[in-house]
Amino acid sequence: MANKAAADSPNSWFGAVDMRTSAWESEPGGESFGRLWRAFMAARVTLASVLLTLQAFIYALGQPVSKGMIVLCLAYFVAAIAVRIWAHPKPPGTSFDAQWVSTVGVDVLAFSALNFLQSGAINYTALFALPVLLASVLGPILLALGTAASVTLLLLIDAWWASLQLPGDATARFLQAGLSGSGFFIVALLANQLALRLTREQIRAERSQSAARMQTQVNELVIDTLVDGVLVIDTHGIVRAANPASRRLLATEGTARSAPFVIAAEVAWQPLADLAQLTFEQRTPQQADVSLEHSSRRARRLQVRTRLAASRDGSQESLCVMFLEDLREMEARVRTEKMAAMGRMSAAVAHEIRNPLAAITQANALLEEDLTGPEHRQLTGMVRQNAQRLARIVEEILNISRVQEQGPQVENATLFLDEAVQRICADWTQQTGSSQRLHLRLGAGRATVLFEAEHLRRLMVNLLDNALRYASSAADAIQVTTEMAASGQPRLAVWSDGQPLEKTVQSHLFEPFFSSESRSSGLGLYICRELCERHGALIGYQRAARNSVQGNEFFVLLRTTG
Repeated sequence: MANKAAADSPNSWFGAVDMRTSAWESEPGGESFGRLWRAFMAARVTLASVLLTLQAFIYALGQPVSKGMIVLCLAYFVAAIAVRIWAHPKPPGTSFDAQWVSTVGVDVLAFSALNFLQSGAINYTALFALPVLLASVLGPILLALGTAASVTLLLLIDAWWASLQLPGDATARFLQAGLSGSGFFIVALLANQLALRLTREQIRAERSQSAARMQTQVNELVIDTLVDGVLVIDTHGIVRAANPASRRLLATEGTARSAPFVIAAEVAWQPLADLAQLTFEQRTPQQADVSLEHSSRRARRLQVRTRLAASRDGSQESLCVMFLEDLREMEARVRTEKMAAMGRMSAAVAHEIRNPLAAITQANALLEEDLTGPEHRQLTGMVRQNAQRLARIVEEILNISRVQEQGPQVENATLFLDEAVQRICADWTQQTGSSQRLHLRLGAGRATVLFEAEHLRRLMVNLLDNALRYASSAADAIQVTTEMAASGQPRLAVWSDGQPLEKTVQSHLFEPFFSSESRSSGLGLYICRELCERHGALIGYQRAARNSVQGNEFFVLLRTTG
C-alpha cells in the first residue's frame, strides 16, 4: 500500500511530492527547523519595524497618515514580537494549527489590510512573499499551496473592490492580481521542493557523518588496543597520532609523549625518522630491525614496518604509518611456542619411556636378589639410582601435561594455609631427614586459600627440594614462613641461605627445561609456576635477608576465599 501511494503521488522536478508531511518531520533533533523558524520570526519582527518606520517617515514628510495604518502596523509589530519571544518552533500538520495561524494567518491578514488601507502609490503586494515562503519552507506542500491560494484570492478581492471604488481599467488590476498570485504559487512550489531536497540531503549527510564517526571510533578502539605500536608521521617528521603501545615503546626516562611531537626530537628515535624519510622518498613500504639507544637504560630492539598512506590523485598530503613491535616480545612468543611444542613432544616420549623403564627397574631388582658380590651389587645400585632419576624426570614431564589438561583455575578447592604447610613440612623433613636444617614460622592464622592440597604439596616439595639442593648444612639454613602481606593476601615463602643467582639464571628461572645444573631436568620451578597460575596465585623470586643472612627466597601470593 505504501509503494502504491508513492507511485500514485504527483511528481516534481526534485522527486515525489508528499502533500501531507513537512520536510522537517523526519529530521532527527529538529535543530535545522528551529534555526530556520527563528530566522523567519526575526524577519517578521524586522519587517514590522520597517513598516512602523515607514509610517513615521511619511508623517515626517507632512503626508497624511491614516490612524488605521498606524494601529495596524503597531498591532502587527506587537504580534511579531510576542510570537518570537513566547512561541516554540513546531512543524505544522496538514491544517492551520494555532501556531501557524499566529504566523502565516496574521501575516496574510495584516498585509491584506495594508493593501486595502493603502493610500498613494505604495504597493504592499510584495510583502505576501514572506508568509508564502514561511509556509513553503517550514510546512508541507498543502500548507504552502493553501497560503498561495488565499493570498491570490485576497488580491483578486482587493482588485474587485478597487474597481468598484475607482471605475476605470479594471482589467489591468485583475491581470496584476492574477500574475502576482501565479508568482506566489510558483514560489510556494519551488521553495517547498527545495526545502524537501535540502532536508533529504541533510539527513543523508548526517547519516554519513554518523557512520563516519562510528567507523572512526571503531578504528581508534582497534588501534588503541593493538599490542603493536602504531605511529602516523607526516612529511615534516611530525607524529600526528600514536597509540598507547607506541608511546610505551618510545618512552624515555619513564615519560611517554602524546602526539603531536617531532620524531627526530630524541636522538634515540633517529632510526625511526630515517626510515620514515626513506618511505617518503622511495614511496614504497619499508621494513627493518632498529635499536633505540637510550642513555638512561639499555637499548630497545624493535621490528619496524612502514606503509605509505597517500591520496590517489595526489591532492592530499601523504602520511607514513609505522608499525612497531618489540623484538623481545616476539622472541618470547616464539620461545613459548617452541617450549609448548617441546613439552608435547616430551610428554609423548615420556609415555614411551615409562614402560621400558619400569621393566628395567624390575629386572634390576630381580638381578640384585641373586647377586652377592659387592662389585656386582654396586653396579646394580648404580642402575637403580639412575633408573629412579629417569623415573622422576618422566614423572615431572607428565605432571606438566596433567596440570595443563586440568583447566585454568580451581574455584572450590580450599584449605587452611598454616595447617597444610605444617603437615607438608613435617612429611618432607621425615623423608629427607632435614629437620635440623628447616625452620618453620606460621603467621597466616586461620587464613583460607584457594588451592588444592595435593597441588600445594607438589609446589612446596619442589621449592623445598630446590632449597635443599643449594642450602648449607647449618641449622635453619631453610626457612618456611606464612604471613599476611600488605595487600591482604596470604603469603608463603621458602628461603635458603644459598649463593645468589646469576642475572642470566634469574631471567629464565621459571622456564621449562632450564637449569643451572646438568643433572636437573629444569622442570621443577616451571611446574610450580603452572600450578600457581592454575589457582590464580603469583610466584616470584627475590634476594632477601633472614637474621642478617642473605639468601634466596621464592614467595607465593595466594588467593583467599573472601
